[in-house]
Parts: sequence; structure tokens; C-alpha cells
Amino acid sequence: MEAKFISSAQNPLVKKILQLKEKSRERKKTGLFVVEGQRELELAQKGGYALQTLLYCPELMGSSSVNAFTKTSDQEIIQVSESVYGKIAHRGTTEGIMGLMRSKDHALANIVFKDKTPLVLVAEAPEKPGNIGALLRTADAASVDAVLIANPKSDLYSPNIIRSSVGCLFTNQIGVGTTDEIIDFLQTNQIKIYCAALTASKNYVDCDFKAASALVMGTEATGLTEKWLQNSDQNIIIPMQGEIDSMNVSVSAAILIFEAKRQRGF
Repeated sequence: MEAKFISSAQNPLVKKILQLKEKSRERKKTGLFVVEGQRELELAQKGGYALQTLLYCPELMGSSSVNAFTKTSDQEIIQVSESVYGKIAHRGTTEGIMGLMRSKDHALANIVFKDKTPLVLVAEAPEKPGNIGALLRTADAASVDAVLIANPKSDLYSPNIIRSSVGCLFTNQIGVGTTDEIIDFLQTNQIKIYCAALTASKNYVDCDFKAASALVMGTEATGLTEKWLQNSDQNIIIPMQGEIDSMNVSVSAAILIFEAKRQRGF
């Protein structure tokens, strides 16, 4: 298939890509988002995301081929000049290739567990893209069964989240809902709720995470809302030996998740 060629930054597609990168409203309206880099594109396609348009710059790609990314004949392939790629790229080290992908529906009803003892990470109202990305990286590293995000403050398909997750946005099973919806989902699926909290808490190493478990993390600033604490099966704490009483949320999540994995023999 012969690729089209774009050399003008005024091209309508270039303007569309910039809008998709900058505006959550545009991503939600079109159902499209931008993925940069060979690794991220590979992970997105492996995760079942559909590629609509592939853009590449031969001068920046080296010996790589676009053929590995084009699976069907209805995918549009567009070659762009180096100057155009420099304008639309979020960062300069993305191997001269990017794609417009179709977003997924992250409804809780779409979550599927492979067995009756899932390990789930829940994050309530995460706001910083760096923290969300780090949580997704941790979840991928531990191969948790799902990441549930309650009352999200950021668009999952923000370039900053995709970048900070190093593609782990695409490798995790993600569900999004309100706090009430996620609590109901967990209770319906008989998943015990362990809330990271400072009050009425038990040392995390003294808890049994081998049954179906959800590890629930709040924000570093305010912690979890009262609704979670009211529905918690057990509040858990990581004992601190220094002067402060909290750590970065992704670090705390990693400690809890890998303790659960250790108990499960992984």
C-alpha cells in the first residue's frame, strides 16, 4: 500500500492530531487518541486497541518497518516530513512513528476475571499523570487482575499518562466508575476491600491477601473518602519509621501488591 505524504504543518490531519493530544474533549468526542513509539504501539495492539491511522517519518525510523503495525487493509498509512513529525511528536525519542488508536470502553461490566481469587488495585481520584502511570506500571509488573479507577480526575488517554505508564495503560485490564459503583462491583464479586488508611488499621504483613482482594489507595493529600472506610473489610497500614506518615501512592501500592503476590506464591 502506497503511503500518503504530508509535509505541511497546516494539513488538517496535523491539526487534528495536535487537538487530540491537547484536548480531552476532542479525544472523548472522536473516540481516538495518539500513541507514539514502536514499543507503545506494539503494546496497544497486543492489548486489543485498534489502529486507525499510522504516521511515520523514514528519516527517524532507521531500518524499522511500518509493516509490523499494519494488520488490516483499512488502516491509513501516512508518511510525514521530519519537520511535521517534530511538530506532532510529544517527545523526540519515539522512533519516528505514531498512530491514531481507538479508545476502549472501561465500564466495570467489561471486567472479566480468570478465577475466583482476583487481586485488584483500586485508586480513588488519582490526579497526577505521573502517579497514574506509575500505578499502571506497578500493576503490570505484578500482573494484577484489574486496575479500577474511582472518580478519575484525569483522562486516561492523556499523552502524559501514556508516556508515564510506558505503555502499561494498554497491558492492564482497567475499569472506571464512581466510588459507589466500584464498591458495589467489588462486593457483588465477593472481593474483600482492604483500604490503605491511618485509622483502625492493621499492619499489612499481618493480613491474608490470598482470597479475592482489592487494595484501595487514596490520594497522598487527603487519603480515601469516608465511603471507602465505611465499606472496608480491613484498613491496612505500612508502618513508618521516619518523621512523615505517608509515601508516594505508587510506592505504597507496590509494597502492598507485592506482599499479596508473595503470599500467593508468585
